[in-house]
Amino acid sequence: MIVLLGVVVVILGFVTRRNPVLVVGVAGVFTGLISGMNPLEVLAAFGRSFADSRSVTVFAIALPVIGLLERYGLREQARRLIGRLGGLSAGRFLTAYLLVRQVTAAFGLTSIAGPAQTVRPLVAPMAEAAAERSTGAPLSERLREKVRSYAASADTVGVFFGEDCFIAIGSILLITGFVNSTYHQNLEPTQLALWAIPLAVCAFLIHGARLLLLDRQLQREMALAAAEHDLPLTKETNK
Repeated sequence: MIVLLGVVVVILGFVTRRNPVLVVGVAGVFTGLISGMNPLEVLAAFGRSFADSRSVTVFAIALPVIGLLERYGLREQARRLIGRLGGLSAGRFLTAYLLVRQVTAAFGLTSIAGPAQTVRPLVAPMAEAAAERSTGAPLSERLREKVRSYAASADTVGVFFGEDCFIAIGSILLITGFVNSTYHQNLEPTQLALWAIPLAVCAFLIHGARLLLLDRQLQREMALAAAEHDLPLTKETNK
């Protein structure tokens, strides 16, 4: 039970608003030392944990690469590409991205895209360019943030409801392992994956409809903003 004092260290660190990485690191070292491990064993345990979960920390390599691409015009090229595709609005583009994200996640390809890898440098700028072209006017900062939030939601909803259709995803294996060991059932991952397909279809239809309605919302809000901008000018002219 004494090793649970590491949890107390984590709680105290978060309550005092210390750096989360520092708090977790100190708690890990503290837990290892009070459990009888020497400093070298603690360091070796940290190394093994890092190596075993290196797929979680791969973003540390991807982020600098994405930063360099953005510095040298990735966002501008994405906006220019969208400008060449006639008739593609922000809602239609994001609906297509939602479908692609959901289908790839259903085949277990969850790490090929994400908020940092694709949404910020590619999807959001392309959606903004499509919105500006379809409305015929530059977006305000508030509407620009709204388009960005919808771009992030397309990625999140797609991967969240799509990945459960893949039988080897961690969430499916966790559910089947917990149910089989706790309730002594014989639940197969295939059964959960099959039941996840109708849910994924419903998620696409519901959120896809919301994305398609985004175009109408943008046009309405920009028309209202233009009317409010012209109203004081009209009053001045009447005077």
